[in-house]
Amino acid sequence: MRELLATAAVLVVSLSACSGSEDSPAPDMSLEDRMAEAKEGFDEAEFIDFTLRTDSLPGGLPGLLSAEGTGTHEPAFTGKVDVETGAVPLNDTDLIAVDGLVYVDLPFIGWTDLDPSDYGAPDPADLMDTESGISALFTATEDLREGESERDGETVLTRIDGTIPGAAVKEVFPSAGSDDFEVSYSLTDDNVIEGAEITGLFYGGSDSVNYALDLDLDGDPVDIVAP
Repeated sequence: MRELLATAAVLVVSLSACSGSEDSPAPDMSLEDRMAEAKEGFDEAEFIDFTLRTDSLPGGLPGLLSAEGTGTHEPAFTGKVDVETGAVPLNDTDLIAVDGLVYVDLPFIGWTDLDPSDYGAPDPADLMDTESGISALFTATEDLREGESERDGETVLTRIDGTIPGAAVKEVFPSAGSDDFEVSYSLTDDNVIEGAEITGLFYGGSDSVNYALDLDLDGDPVDIVAP
């Protein structure tokens, strides 16, 4: 009986170890490989719910305070934005970006197109571009370091820190400076990216801005068409 119990215990331990390995990334997977897999998952997603936000902009400069909505790899975007314009701010304003044009729904005016670069902001649709958008930053990140893990409900998230060359950020955010940016990504054990925090000179000058990015790669389908 003692021998049978011992054998059963060994089997339980072995099966538990095998089961655990299926839920965790391979122990020999490098951080670079994990970020490459995160980019692949982002690029393959059809509808991405995302929020990009900052608490403040330096010195009242015009720029993007927040964008919340759904994007596709057309690229296209629909949602709401808060933009500091230096004149009349756009607060909780409906925005559609598609076919290279950006439209906002202004009070008393209705839908009209604008150039977001006039306000130091990127075209929200361009953030979804697989070659020069958000996901391009994943694999451009250097000096990768694994941080502490944290639990979000039943999901365990691993933090991966690093630096992004300013030139890479400028491809996504045209008003960015040339200095390196600090970044911290949050990845699941399956290397699905759920968020990031990026800090640096998004608007040039000497004052850093911190943008928090929340992602859901399983967003609901939406039709994004020009108004």
